[in-house]
Amino acid sequence: MRKILTFSILGSLLIIVASGCSRDKRPDEYRSSMLENLPFVYKMTVQQGNIITEEMIDQLQPGMTRRQVQYLLGTPLLTDFFHNDRWDYTYTIKRGHQPMEIRYLTLYFAEDSLVRIEGDIKPDPIRAQSREPREILVKVPDHEGRKGLVERSLKAVGLEPKE
Repeated sequence: MRKILTFSILGSLLIIVASGCSRDKRPDEYRSSMLENLPFVYKMTVQQGNIITEEMIDQLQPGMTRRQVQYLLGTPLLTDFFHNDRWDYTYTIKRGHQPMEIRYLTLYFAEDSLVRIEGDIKPDPIRAQSREPREILVKVPDHEGRKGLVERSLKAVGLEPKE
């Protein structure tokens, strides 16, 4: 009886120790939960990089200066120290459970002027001409001053001050 108890305790102790030594080879940041891929689990939208739209790219023209391009597209996300005449714009967006969308745009300069454009979306002059100029009209309501507690109280009593 004593041998059976000793062997069962030693066996269970050996299993516990051996399972503690086993380890998943992937680093912690690559491990994922089984629950994260379920459709009812919320995953927030993650955007990174410079937003690149077709309208922005259609405005690019060879011969533009670096400052004009920077005004149009913003500061490049990647500037290579060894290739100073190359600007890389990248934009990634991951919406919930959908696959990640990646857009990239590479601009090449020669003596401070735009020479070549590479990337997912190319400038299209026909598309730019077909786009109608938009006029944006913003209606701003007149300012109505907020009345304080004293003025509201006087108005409720009927002793409202004259303006």
